[in-house]
Amino acid sequence: MKREHLNWFSPSLGRHMELLAFGHGGVPILAFPSSMGRYFEWEDFKMAEALSHQLGGGHNQLICVDSVDSESFYNKHVDPFVRIKRYQQYEAYIVNEVIPFVRQRTGSEFIIAAGASFGAYHAANLVFKHPHLFGKLIALSGAYDIKSFMDGFYNNDVYFNNPMDYMSNLSDSDMIRAIDSNQIVLTIGEGDPCKEANFSMSGILHAKGIGHHVDMVPGFGHDWPFWRDLVRKHIA
Repeated sequence: MKREHLNWFSPSLGRHMELLAFGHGGVPILAFPSSMGRYFEWEDFKMAEALSHQLGGGHNQLICVDSVDSESFYNKHVDPFVRIKRYQQYEAYIVNEVIPFVRQRTGSEFIIAAGASFGAYHAANLVFKHPHLFGKLIALSGAYDIKSFMDGFYNNDVYFNNPMDYMSNLSDSDMIRAIDSNQIVLTIGEGDPCKEANFSMSGILHAKGIGHHVDMVPGFGHDWPFWRDLVRKHIA
């Protein structure tokens, strides 16, 4: 399987950012790490190996990006205003730097956004805010309310990055159609601590007429062995 380590200086973030790219052809999967995870997390936890058939056969390419969670949501040493601003810079990095790179590398405008746990938040937030950039969302055991990271601070920046809020109030018919054009998969386990969060998000999507699928599997569900099986299932 082809594997490449790439990095460049990100103008959006003001520092170098690294990523891993697997595969030689096919539909790209943009993979986000879990809480404070790194770009090599999907390799370390054998998510790339779980997709070896798709990657080796030229059906998919896997692009694993880094996070700045320790500089944004999890950075308790700075004011919440700074945390959400740093996340906005990360969003700009993905939208203005990574997405063009993925399109140029793969020749595909259909991009699958995927992530597990907090990575599912990143993937979902980007698909819901920029649905024209993607074609599919695979959110594995995600939660979609970031207010607990904000220590009571709340402004428009928090609102527009909190899917439970802005999706509940979404009324723009063009935006709803654009989100609905994506294939949306939310996965959870029967014992998943994020189960209710996914049921809540599913209810919001249903109320807006946005098609989606909730896949609940037996067991705990919030761990890498489950996510390996689920990502393989929903990529195939």
